Amino acid sequence: MTSLTTYPAPPRSAVSVEELQRAWQAVQAGDFRRHPGASPRPDASSSHETGGQPWEPHEAVLPVIGCAGSVGATTLALSLATAAVAATADAVGGARVVECCTVTASGLAPASTAELGQHPAGWLQGTRGEVLLERSTDMYVSPDEVLPPTDAAPGLGLTVLDVGWELGQLMASPSWLSDRVLHADHVVAVTTATIPGLRRLEGALALLEGTPVIGAVLGPPRRKWPRGLEHSLGALSRRLDQHGAMHPIPLDRGLAVRGLDSQALPTRLLTAAGHLLRASVAGATTKGNLS
Repeated sequence: MTSLTTYPAPPRSAVSVEELQRAWQAVQAGDFRRHPGASPRPDASSSHETGGQPWEPHEAVLPVIGCAGSVGATTLALSLATAAVAATADAVGGARVVECCTVTASGLAPASTAELGQHPAGWLQGTRGEVLLERSTDMYVSPDEVLPPTDAAPGLGLTVLDVGWELGQLMASPSWLSDRVLHADHVVAVTTATIPGLRRLEGALALLEGTPVIGAVLGPPRRKWPRGLEHSLGALSRRLDQHGAMHPIPLDRGLAVRGLDSQALPTRLLTAAGHLLRASVAGATTKGNLS
């Protein structure tokens, strides 16, 4: 049998207080948050500052939050913007989706039918018909690092914010994004027709207390819910339901498998998005009837 001989590691010199201070300053400056090859972060005098900068939109804003991962929040955000444009016959580019997550979590990237390139404000832009799509080009570890959206073009009446962050983390990171969620006229909270999904909805409602919420539940129609599922609704969810603010969102098997792409969104999904849009204040900004 061969014995294994170990040798003590050579002693390392002690780290000085000055070195620790320099390391902490580097962390605060974000030097350890950028991925290889990323462009330098703007300095404090830049107009493209990160999430600490306020955002003052002139259009209606409708935040969409996923109560958990992979519940279809990005798909619903795109459906809402598409339904808004369809309801506004005289609008060109009348709605947009701003995806606020880090670049590696993007679900919107394959959805555009034309790419416009990077806007000077830092957002990568594309279009899908008359819907403008904006997504991040950088990696973020906290919501307060997210850039404010670009200024809305004339004629744009609705910005749908695909929030893309866990709600607890968002609330713990003061930023333009958390401010828009907390002070929104309505917030759409997306979940699934499952016991864990309804529990997550209840938790989101508790965190958003005082903010008008519309629930969007992905799954079968209410009459086809599995036995016992309705009994798992919490007190806040029941109150939401009693006010008619829980909307069913049909599950499309094709979308569930392939995710968003350039193919047309299912008619049933756009119809559900239209009903949800009418229930929000953002619906008042559109003209005509949502189909």
